[in-house]
Amino acid sequence: MSTERTTDGSSWFKSSFSKDAASCVEVRFTPGTVLIRDSKYLRDPANPPAAQPIIAIPAMSWPAFLALALGHAVTAPNLPTLTTHPDGGATLTSPDGTALTYTQAEWIAYTSGIHAGEFAAA
Repeated sequence: MSTERTTDGSSWFKSSFSKDAASCVEVRFTPGTVLIRDSKYLRDPANPPAAQPIIAIPAMSWPAFLALALGHAVTAPNLPTLTTHPDGGATLTSPDGTALTYTQAEWIAYTSGIHAGEFAAA
């Protein structure tokens, strides 16, 4: 897994299946919460880093979210809605309306990482 140290000492990471991709699903485990962002946002210099859309999932709901990402029907509190696209991409929409949209390659790399156990610990 690739990591990026953030200013608070925690790490954002992506699936090893993303390799050197310029954009990917990124995850960060924090106490009690798992954060998800889209690396494409920061690649655009016009986007202010402080406004980056991030979806927060309670750690207790993280296993259900991973099952949802793999296409299983699950119910858990505060899960984002997952919409898969005909082209194989996906959009996550949090209960507060924050949306992250991923390409087919990004979503396949992420779900491959889930299958490999790279995102299991919360």
